Amino acid sequence: MPTYDYRCDANGRTLEARHSMNRKIRTWGELCALLEIEPGATASDVPVRKVFSGGHVVKSENLGSGEAPPCQGGTGPSCGRGMCGI
Repeated sequence: MPTYDYRCDANGRTLEARHSMNRKIRTWGELCALLEIEPGATASDVPVRKVFSGGHVVKSENLGSGEAPPCQGGTGPSCGRGMCGI
């Protein structure tokens, strides 16, 4: 099942949710119910939006290896560039 990030502009939070591709999450209440968390002070009918990111690229030779891919653009796995393994 794919994972999606949802942003609530009313409270400034971005949450990650896993669900089927054809499921639509439109409100903070729907997102909180899916994640089984309390909505807190944010009203349940406040809209959320799906955040599109560049995605993550994993080289096929790293799949199933159980080891982190080597850093390709900095000085180590924590280079801060977010490009390790590419």
